[in-house]
Amino acid sequence: MKTPGNDSSMLTAIVPDENYHRLLISCQAACPVHTDARGYVRAIAKGRFEEAYLIARGPNPFASICGRICGAPCEVACRRGKIPRTDADGLFEGWDRPIAIRALKRFACEAAGVEANGATRAWEQVSNYIPKIAADAEELATILRGSVDGSFVRANAEPIAIIGSGPAGLSAAHDLVLMGFRPVVFEVEANPAGMLMYGVPEYRLPRDLILQEVKVIQALGVEIRCGMRVGIHVKFSELRKDYAAVIIAVGAKRSRSLAIPGESGPHVYGGVDFLRSVFAGESLSLGGDVVVIGGGNVAYDVARTVVRQAAYDTARTAARLPGTRRVRLVSLETLEEMPADTVEIREGDEEGVERVGGYGPVQIIRDASGKLTGIEFKKCLRVYDEQRKFSPVFDENKRETLSCDTVLIAAGQTPDLSFLEDGGTDVKQFRPGWPQVDQQTLATTARGVFVAGDLAHGTRLMIDAIASGKKAARSVYEFLTGRKLEAARTTSFLTIRPYIRERGYEQIRRQEVPTLDSADRLKDPSAQVEQGFNRERAMKEASRCLDCGVTPVFDGNRCVLCGGCVDVCPTLCLKIVPLLQIQVSAGGPSQTGQPPSSSPLYKGGELLETDSSAILKDEDRCIRCALCVMRCPVDAIEMERVVFQTEWTTE
Repeated sequence: MKTPGNDSSMLTAIVPDENYHRLLISCQAACPVHTDARGYVRAIAKGRFEEAYLIARGPNPFASICGRICGAPCEVACRRGKIPRTDADGLFEGWDRPIAIRALKRFACEAAGVEANGATRAWEQVSNYIPKIAADAEELATILRGSVDGSFVRANAEPIAIIGSGPAGLSAAHDLVLMGFRPVVFEVEANPAGMLMYGVPEYRLPRDLILQEVKVIQALGVEIRCGMRVGIHVKFSELRKDYAAVIIAVGAKRSRSLAIPGESGPHVYGGVDFLRSVFAGESLSLGGDVVVIGGGNVAYDVARTVVRQAAYDTARTAARLPGTRRVRLVSLETLEEMPADTVEIREGDEEGVERVGGYGPVQIIRDASGKLTGIEFKKCLRVYDEQRKFSPVFDENKRETLSCDTVLIAAGQTPDLSFLEDGGTDVKQFRPGWPQVDQQTLATTARGVFVAGDLAHGTRLMIDAIASGKKAARSVYEFLTGRKLEAARTTSFLTIRPYIRERGYEQIRRQEVPTLDSADRLKDPSAQVEQGFNRERAMKEASRCLDCGVTPVFDGNRCVLCGGCVDVCPTLCLKIVPLLQIQVSAGGPSQTGQPPSSSPLYKGGELLETDSSAILKDEDRCIRCALCVMRCPVDAIEMERVVFQTEWTTE
């Protein structure tokens, strides 16, 4: 029997298993909380805005906030970005762009979410649309309670202490109260929401929107105690004694030191500390020539906030500063490698932030009186090694000195776990500030003590923090009740007749999210840069979605291999090939392994000796246009929708 070898003419085919279609919906698979982005995007395309909001809000307590600041891993995975575009002559001109999923989430939330009746919503955005639910916190809380009724055995109102009210801590509290616990959140600041409130600039995230999201969590029954510093106002040992379990979700809120000469002294500030001071209205002495060190989103938040403060101060005090304040952002990475989001970099450029890439700090220079006069850098030749691990290499002989009078350091953050000194010495740390964590349960080495957020996985996206908070809540449930929570998944296949798509959807280009003019942004530090989609633009952008939950299904018993489907396919995603040219893998789009025993290509573990042919389909190219269905002369092809439903249940 002939078996597949290493012949370059061999083609690899994947025989779908039970996970194939889940992975095919790549946006949902990429989301840490598995939000059905496809679902709410297609609902928007159909004008069903309330349905879109409920889909987006279901697994995510901070859907409205994510609609504005999420790093959007769903967009990175979006299959629309893998579709080739051609010019009028049919020649390749590049790849299409992903669906603007984050902006569409914001639209759905503005239409029917917590801000639908709040100050953050511009009513002209969704003209003549009134949500059926009033987006009231109490009403939404009732809907959320009803969504989990009967899914699992509720807890017995055991009290749970959560340290930190950021997205991880509040997500844990949100799920715990729905599970039947009585969570109490301890927050050191005067306001809830942690770094959402104190670290994200207001030009990106309105403060009243944050409070609206928190209000829903409180309406569910979560108690938040602000102004409570664990270790001072309440001991960690007391929390362990008075509460059935403790979740530590303090985040990495301390700016990391560079440990370079001259760093200790006036006019050197941590970037996170600076952002917190701006929100709190505390005055920091900033000069007229500011250097921000860092290349991530926090560094850009810092730099763009400095630009705004300068413009605002000048407008209020008639040239209080000696000329325009200069802001330079210096990073190890060049433009191509910078970890900051592209939109942050572009908007920073528009607002006057100067970029200096490829340099690392050596020392902060001060004169004899201690006054800061500049900072010395050395050339960075490489930031990452061959395995993409952070391993910078410098040219020690190539140095540059930038004159400046203020330095803001935004090159990473660290957590503060000093409160563990009283009652938490059994929480082992693999390095100061970072506890040892079981990645499956998020449990520490101390019984009944769990972590969430940055402490669980390092500094990542907000949506990762939300996912870890929900994961910690499930672990607490299993720890205290002894019952295992299982994700009960059901899959169904529904034939779609008739299958109709928006006219010309495959040719629509990505709709750019409207933004405030760069000059107008600096008139008010809280002016929202991103303006969001209106109804028309949102529905047009949503119509670009390929709806990856729908796929053409071929009936091999009817197919006569006429090739009509191949001929009519506009993206050349179908191919008829001899069976013996196929090398088979099992599983989803990115999995490999042995084909299942039910594979039609194998019998007894060996490839069938046959002259038959097979139709191969390239999922990355398929745009779900259904032309193959219309062309088939024997009705061997139908469009089917795969529907997933996941519920957490107890054994």
